[in-house]
Amino acid sequence: MKKLIAGIALFGTFALASAQTITFDKTTFDYGTIKPSADGTRFFTVTNTGDKPLILSNVKPSCGCTTPEFSQDPIMPGKSAKIKVGYNTTLNGPFNKMIEVFSNDPANSRSVIYIKGNVDANAPEPKPLTAEEQKAAEKAEKKAAKLAKKAAAK
Repeated sequence: MKKLIAGIALFGTFALASAQTITFDKTTFDYGTIKPSADGTRFFTVTNTGDKPLILSNVKPSCGCTTPEFSQDPIMPGKSAKIKVGYNTTLNGPFNKMIEVFSNDPANSRSVIYIKGNVDANAPEPKPLTAEEQKAAEKAEKKAAKLAKKAAAK
């Protein structure tokens, strides 16, 4: 009987060790102080640090002023994907918004990420992007739009 219990415990430990695992590059994105109608788009990077495919089933904002976009395509072990988050920067004042991320990670089926900042007409002008930063931003925007279109078609 002891061997049976030990075997079940060992198998359970192994089963938990071999699974999909969600990891974020950051859990809070701070916009800082920005001007009204500034670009409210930011990206979170999701990485599968497990050994089975990770699937994001839903990304749900806490209010209508925040719009997430994501792909439901499986994220293979060791690979990453982006969650695009847009905030309505026409709303003046400070904000701190929660976004729930639902996945098939057995330990973290519901993860929470945040955006925060302050929309203020007296904010300093944003520094212009370098050519390299502009190219990277355009590439990320195209990729996110393609993934969002693909997810919407499903």
